Amino acid sequence: MNGKSLRLAAWQPHARAVRAPEGMYDWLVTPGSLTARLVSSSAAFRVRRLHQRSATCLADEAQAIGLARPQRAWEREVLLECDGEPVVFAHTVVPMDCDATDWPLFSALGERSLGSTLFYDPLVRRGQLEFARLSADHPLVRRAHAALGKQGDTDTTIYYARRCVYRRRQGLLLVTEVFLPAVLELGAAATMKNIL
Repeated sequence: MNGKSLRLAAWQPHARAVRAPEGMYDWLVTPGSLTARLVSSSAAFRVRRLHQRSATCLADEAQAIGLARPQRAWEREVLLECDGEPVVFAHTVVPMDCDATDWPLFSALGERSLGSTLFYDPLVRRGQLEFARLSADHPLVRRAHAALGKQGDTDTTIYYARRCVYRRRQGLLLVTEVFLPAVLELGAAATMKNIL
């Protein structure tokens, strides 16, 4: 796959289809809450909210949340940090026609994890995970780089991502998690803790 084709994500229903290295594959297929796993893998976990605003969603996101074409949606972007190191860039979109009864806590999350509400609300239904390989040219990776103060012009890294649609009442919400290379250090750190 060339870099140009990775600008548009080819979302796959199976994690093995993206050919992630074994350590990254393990993160991609984390069952349940990714936040809970990150918390248990670090001494200090933090959600750093980048923004929450109205923005035009990406074409593949529009389709996933039932829109005929890319249009304005509520967007939230955060970095998930473990021990001061960003390990996941998370991007959420919610159609503008959702109301407060669909996602009552979304507008008030601040620096709290979205996962901390999704997995403990009995009205939330989780869809199937999808997986993709992303190049540094992909819009979400470019946004992650901007948040990190990093230029991606010479970055040849392949990034791995997963996404899932959640439903609550009539509302849909799409969460995409882009795993940054530093997430692999968490596994190594956890292994070292077990050895010592």
